[in-house]
Amino acid sequence: MDLAIKIIMLVVFFGSMIGIGIYCRKNATDVNGFVLGGRSVGPWLTAFAYGTSYFSAVVFVGYAGQFGWKYGISAAWAGVGNAIIGSLLAWLILGRRTRVMTQHLGSATMPQFFESRFDSKTLKLAASALIFIFLIPYTASLYNGLSRLFEMAFDVPYAACVIVMAVLTAVYVIIGGYMATAINDFIQGIVMLVGIVAVVIAVLNNQGGFTEAINSLSQVSEGDIPAGSFTSLFGPDLTSLMGVVLLTSLGTWGLPQMVQKFYAIKDEKAITKGTVISTVFALIVAGGCYFLGGFGRLFFSSTEEMTAVGGFDNIIPTMLSGLPAILIGVVLVLVLSASMSTLSSLVMTSSSTLTLDFIKGTIVKDLSEKKQLLIMRILIAVFVAISVVIAIVQHSMGLAFIAQLMGISWGALAGAFLAPFLYGLYWKRVSKLSVWVCFIFSTVIMIANMLFKSIFPEILQSPINAGVFCMLAGLVIVPVVSLFSKPPKKELVAEVFSCYQKNKEEAK
Repeated sequence: MDLAIKIIMLVVFFGSMIGIGIYCRKNATDVNGFVLGGRSVGPWLTAFAYGTSYFSAVVFVGYAGQFGWKYGISAAWAGVGNAIIGSLLAWLILGRRTRVMTQHLGSATMPQFFESRFDSKTLKLAASALIFIFLIPYTASLYNGLSRLFEMAFDVPYAACVIVMAVLTAVYVIIGGYMATAINDFIQGIVMLVGIVAVVIAVLNNQGGFTEAINSLSQVSEGDIPAGSFTSLFGPDLTSLMGVVLLTSLGTWGLPQMVQKFYAIKDEKAITKGTVISTVFALIVAGGCYFLGGFGRLFFSSTEEMTAVGGFDNIIPTMLSGLPAILIGVVLVLVLSASMSTLSSLVMTSSSTLTLDFIKGTIVKDLSEKKQLLIMRILIAVFVAISVVIAIVQHSMGLAFIAQLMGISWGALAGAFLAPFLYGLYWKRVSKLSVWVCFIFSTVIMIANMLFKSIFPEILQSPINAGVFCMLAGLVIVPVVSLFSKPPKKELVAEVFSCYQKNKEEAK
């Protein structure tokens, strides 16, 4: 009976996803409709698309487990940071300007923005290559987290979980394009909101309630970490915790799959509503995930025991294994929702980038709209296939924890793109050379961190801290290099920034 409940819930979930893809196929008949939903997506769909692309199995299983173990309930600060910095400030600072300038420039992707904003086709090609390369480890981390939960609930082989999830996601994205992902994200977001609240309450009830769980956690100590550290406001290691907050919050400002949500939003009013919706969503989902992970030490007697049964990535599945079948089914749908929405965003970003920014005009000079759509759909399948192979190889060889995989991806992309994109929206003096320096600096640092970790100072050996370093360094590199390099052409800058004046006049 328990197994039947889980299977029914999954069948209904998968069926609705495919049905929405078929329903939205009429909106995916041209490039603008397939990639951006015709730039007519409302605030609720955009806000939920932003939030569900933000939070996946990486957060629920990987980050919540690892950082909850390290920092206790103070890990919830990461959720607060995600809401305030990663959602509220991102929408306030980037939302309107991104929508207005990208529409003015006719940009459908971040690489296209760099080309038009800085008058450089080579920048577009470089950005396209970075996106394709560094989104792959992120995608592998999605499969990893999800499949651990499936193994716990169904005892299904890892490879089978990965393949089923990948195929179903690819089908509804290929059929329905961005609008299908946006509607699915909305439904998946509702599941995530309800699911995380239910799971937190259920897990704490199994530990005797909130007060009893806090009392038990306050008695936990390990090595040099005294009792009470895991229930303190700022935890046992505030410096490292702040690194997690910055990477997972500020990093979204430079991630193409996140920023491109602003390209598709309908109008100014939609941005205002979307800001509030996105912030509340992040506070509940991210805050709930990290808060839940903070109680992980109640389920293991020591770090050695936790490591022996699967490490950080197995903490959350262990916490959930004692829940009733109906709640485990909710968890599976929750994490499926989070992961499939993020995966759909990643494959859409990668396929559109490669087609519009690399193949069109570079490899194939004259590419009709029909052929562009065909190539994008083929590339979605190719990208999914590559990421599946890498995920299975990574799992079988035990190459990295979920959090490290995501840290490499976020660090490289956010470090390369955040500063050039942010300054490019606001400052006319940004030079082409400064963008190149930022691209190269972050790419070299993150690759070196992955291959030659020991040459870094101890604090930067973590890919998370290295990613934060790249982002913060970029915010210094771009203005400094811009001031000491050749300025952009005045005519180009005047044309690019004229969009804001036009927008003000239209608003009147």
